[in-house]
Amino acid sequence: MAPSDRFRQRKQPKQLRSAETRQRIVDAAAQIFAEYGYAAGTTNRIAERAGMSIGSVYQYFPNKDAVLRALMQAHADAGARLIAERTSNGLPPALDDALRVFVRATIDNHRDDPRLHRVLFEEAPRAPEFLAYIHDMERQAVEAAAVLLDAYPSTRASRLTAPVVVTTIESLVHRLVTTQLPVDLDELENEIVLLLGRYLRDADQ
Repeated sequence: MAPSDRFRQRKQPKQLRSAETRQRIVDAAAQIFAEYGYAAGTTNRIAERAGMSIGSVYQYFPNKDAVLRALMQAHADAGARLIAERTSNGLPPALDDALRVFVRATIDNHRDDPRLHRVLFEEAPRAPEFLAYIHDMERQAVEAAAVLLDAYPSTRASRLTAPVVVTTIESLVHRLVTTQLPVDLDELENEIVLLLGRYLRDADQ
């Protein structure tokens, strides 16, 4: 496992201008990693794309792994925020509609630049702290799925049902959205809802 200090940011912006500069670096890094991949996504290329000196980049991030950590964190936070927003008024009465809320939010969080997501989660190393954060988010997602299933008492209920639902959505969306094969995202959404709907209703067999 990589040492965690490789992923530590140097300067946390407190003023608007500093926050904007940091965001320019992160946006440039997203473009560079999507274009060149992890290995060739150097800080020199990031600085050039951001239109600033390498020294300015190093004021905020000591290396490319620290920028990657910021990108990964932003992706994870965006996914949690989408689900929270779309469930803030409660869940639809029909099971399939409720499943669709979670599936669509997950797909929407992967729509922009699938190549970048593939680099972030398949090529790049991860900070131990970020892995712990992801595991905590997974636990929260499983707890939310358990609440969802409790709202529909006719569905399958076992110790593994909620983890299976969460893992199925996350795994299928990530694998199929980031694949180089053409994938219709509306069709993918329908297929996952169909798959999970049948699984959850198959409680008596």
